[in-house]
Formats: sequence, structure tokens, C-alpha cells
Amino acid sequence: MAETGATLQTTNNELVRCIEELREKREEANRQILKEEEEKARIVSEIQILTDRLAKLDDGLSKKYAAKSEYDKAIAETEHAFSKIAESSRTLLHVLKRESTSLKKKGAGE
Repeated sequence: MAETGATLQTTNNELVRCIEELREKREEANRQILKEEEEKARIVSEIQILTDRLAKLDDGLSKKYAAKSEYDKAIAETEHAFSKIAESSRTLLHVLKRESTSLKKKGAGE
């Protein structure tokens, strides 16, 4: 009977030790969970900050692309108008030279 009592005591001690080990492992798992939850919260916060910055950058870029497009349009229209003016100036110069030559011939013929 004493042997059964000793075996029971040994088994009881081993069960208590196993339960303590499980509790320690649970506490370690809980510490890791808390640490990772904190890291997760920090990362989520950083993602939100970066998402907001990205949205602002996208908005700014969109406005700048629109302004650039307007500049491109104004430049193209101005260059086109300038080429028309240059063409008209060449035509006017050609007519003026022709008339000048004609007048010189008439003046020399008198």
C-alpha cells in the first residue's frame, strides 16, 4: 500500500510539474501574442499614414498632370499660331519685294 501511495505521489508530482510547464508555455505564448499584437497595431498605423500620404501624392500628381496638359496645349496652340504668323510674314515679305521690284521697274521706265 505504501508503494501505491508513493507511486500516486510521484504521479501527482509529475502532473503538477506538467501543469506548471504548460502554464509557463501559455504565458510565453501570451507574451509573444501581446508583442506581436503591438507590432501589428504599429504596422497598421504606419500603413494608414502611408495610405494617407499616397492619396495626397496621387491627388497632387493628378492636379500637376492636368496643369502640364494645359501647358502642353497652350504651347502647341502658341507654336501653331506663331508658325501661321511666320508664314504670313514670309508671304507679306514676298509680296512687298515683288511690289517693290515692280515699282522700281515702273520708276526706271519713266
